[in-house]
Amino acid sequence: MKPTGERILIIETDPDISDLIGRQSLQPLGYQVTIVSDSGSAIKEALQSPPDLLLLNLNLPGLSGKDLLVALASQGIRLPMMVIAEKGQEGDIIQAFRLGATDVLFWPARDAEVVSAVERALRQTHETRARQKLDVQVKGMNDELQRRVRDLTSLLTIGKAIVSSPDQRMIFDRILESSLQIAEAEVAWFVLKDDKTKAFLLSAHRGLPDAWSKKMGQPMDDGISSMVGLSGESLVMNGAALQKFKIAGLGKSAGVIPLKMGGEVIGLLIIARKADTEISKASLVLLEAVADYAAISLVNARLFHAVETNMEMARAGEKSRMAALDAARNAIRQEIQTSMFPLNSLLGDSTLSEPHRQALQTIHTSLMRLGRASENTIPHPADTKN
Repeated sequence: MKPTGERILIIETDPDISDLIGRQSLQPLGYQVTIVSDSGSAIKEALQSPPDLLLLNLNLPGLSGKDLLVALASQGIRLPMMVIAEKGQEGDIIQAFRLGATDVLFWPARDAEVVSAVERALRQTHETRARQKLDVQVKGMNDELQRRVRDLTSLLTIGKAIVSSPDQRMIFDRILESSLQIAEAEVAWFVLKDDKTKAFLLSAHRGLPDAWSKKMGQPMDDGISSMVGLSGESLVMNGAALQKFKIAGLGKSAGVIPLKMGGEVIGLLIIARKADTEISKASLVLLEAVADYAAISLVNARLFHAVETNMEMARAGEKSRMAALDAARNAIRQEIQTSMFPLNSLLGDSTLSEPHRQALQTIHTSLMRLGRASENTIPHPADTKN
């Protein structure tokens, strides 16, 4: 093992032992060696400048090596520790291992044995630290993966809500909740462009303080949204740059994402969080997907409203048409009844010539046929309800 300047703390009262280990064996190889002779100094040194390896003699006078191990553990000091012991102290060595020691150097020892034992202990330390670092990395990757799965699940839920429900308020609530989750923020809101005034009006929010939320349905200028409304490009800010704008009163980091329809900005999704860290690119991509869903929901709502309006107009037109047909049928019935009275009177006249009678009978038959035709071909309003 090639030394890389590791720091080694030696706790030893015998100057001959500490000199052989420190000055003669380790320092020539590039190790940084610190030697103390009492437990108090050892604890202080370990707390102030934690070494890469701690060597302590089990046979320290006063506070023994085992007692020092207990004291170090009580102070929350978790360091790689090697004990220096003599043959016949196997029982004490076992106790030392139980108290946190990782290796043992039997004394007396030669230079080569000291170096070999230290290299072995440091190699174990490096391997342990590498495993710990890997564990941290794996945990971080796993946490990030779980967060992305959670975010994508939220997007899927929003997508299902958009195609299955016309309830714009419910959809906006879900979108805002997902936005807070994705950005790890505390406040989110929507402003939508009014078709007449072209102003952006507060339409939905999560977490806005009363001073802001009371502007529901009114224009709301946070200082940066207007820029995104003009550019159509997402904007994220944090730190000193954000402090120039009104939105800084809601957090130290913010993002504004446009809602577009056919290239036109029809609304804005704004988020703010207390943490003074820039919203990541990955989170911004997801937020832009959320904004796309919001725009789709607005388009769907407009289409739904247009369809409802057309259906109402169609129903109103059908009602008017049926009323006109019913009036026509009643007029035909009335005219037939009016014509039938004098016609029946003429047919009952005994002085009527046969040609005239036949002509009047033909007229009578035609009128009856016309009445039946009007009843059969002109639908009744009650029939159309089914």
